[in-house]
This record gives sequence, structure tokens and C-alpha cells, in this order.
Amino acid sequence: MMNDVDQNTGAPNKAGMANTVQTPEKVQTLEKVDSSNWQRVAAAIGSNPAGVYQDAKHQRYYVKTLESPALANNEWLTAQLYQFVGVPTFEYLPALNPCQIITRWRPLSKKSIAHFDENERAQARRWFAVHAWTANWDAVGLHGDNQGVANRQVLSLDLGGALAYRANGDPKGSAFSVEVGEIHSLRDKQLNPAAERLFGEMTRAQLIEAIRLVTDLADSEIFALLQQHQASHKLIDKLLSRKADMLQQLHHL
Repeated sequence: MMNDVDQNTGAPNKAGMANTVQTPEKVQTLEKVDSSNWQRVAAAIGSNPAGVYQDAKHQRYYVKTLESPALANNEWLTAQLYQFVGVPTFEYLPALNPCQIITRWRPLSKKSIAHFDENERAQARRWFAVHAWTANWDAVGLHGDNQGVANRQVLSLDLGGALAYRANGDPKGSAFSVEVGEIHSLRDKQLNPAAERLFGEMTRAQLIEAIRLVTDLADSEIFALLQQHQASHKLIDKLLSRKADMLQQLHHL
């Protein structure tokens, strides 16, 4: 999926976006990855139990073990949505352990927005509306470290704070609603100072362009994608309602 964007601008190419929609046949053939025999070669980076692991072919992965299958599934679904829109992320692999999130290891040249140049900040801002749509309150990270750069491409590094759960694993409850308040809160210095440092300077034109990346998506394709990944109808309905709310907000920008 990460090859589906222009590495200089971060923009999705249309052919790549079409290819990101997984067909039912492709989903059914995904083989789940068993990490039980891998060797742990480096420590966790974040706060969750995790580490860098190496398989028998010396391929490396980051393996994160969450408290419940629901938390892992929440992040997996978020990753599918990000990749569907074209947001560069690590490559997520389906884990045999239902509590695990496994991503293919990819070295980063920059690990915080504090070190981004203007081109990289522009790449990151392009996906603002995807973070808002999925209620990813931790899109930037507490210290700007949930955005990074690999091969001149800005990646969203950790998607654990989106949809129904906070980054610490607590459920958001009614705070994850059909209204996308994140269009405001992710740009508000008081509510989310880390995100504001990245998104607060976006112009009206940049906001409109970013929001249209979500509102131009076809409901039928969102429905099909989430259904293929066994998302609940409640979640599917909420995400479609949030997309409709973003369209209403777009008219008043």
C-alpha cells in the first residue's frame, strides 16, 4: 500500500487508490502470521508490551500485544481504512494471535514531526481528515512521534488511538460519536496541543482538499471494505454517518 503514493508529495495516485480496496477473494486468502517462534531482537518502542522480532528468514517485524482481541481488531480496522484512502502506514499483517498487531519492520529516517521539513509537514497534513474521520486523537502522538519518515515518505506510525479506543486502551464511549468534532479538536492548542502543532496552520483550501479525500469516498466501497473485515454494523453505520457529518461541515468552511 505504501507504494500507492507519490513519495515526494505523499499524494495518492488514482491507480494505487483503486488497488487498495481489497476484494473478498483477497481477504479470504490472507494467511495469518504466527510469531510464536520468532526471536525478539529489540525492545518495545511505545508503552504497550511489544518488541522487534526476527523470523527464520531474518525478516524483521514489530509485534505489539494488546490487552484484548477487541483492541487489536480496532487497530486492524483502522489500518484497513487508512490504506483504503491511501495513507502511508507500516504494512499490517494478519496475526494468528488475536491480541497481536504485527507490522513489517521499516527503518525510519525521522521519528518526530519536530524534525520534519516543510515538504514532510505538507505530506502529513494531507491526511488530516482521515485522522478526524477515524477519531484518531493520537494521530500525531503526545510528543509528535506517531508520524515518521521512511524513504522520504511520511508514515502514520501507530493507529491505536482511533475509532472506539483511546491510545491507552480505554474505550471512548459516547465521545466517539457521529459528529466529527475532531475537525476542530485536532487543530485546537488547548484540546490537542501536539496535533495543533502540525494541523493548526492549515489553510481553508488545505482543509477542504483534505476533507474531500474522505467525503469523496463511495459509501458502498467503505461498507464493502469494513464488511470484508468483519466490522460490526454499528461501526459501519457510525463511520458512514461521520462521513456525512464531514460533508455538512465542509459546506460551512
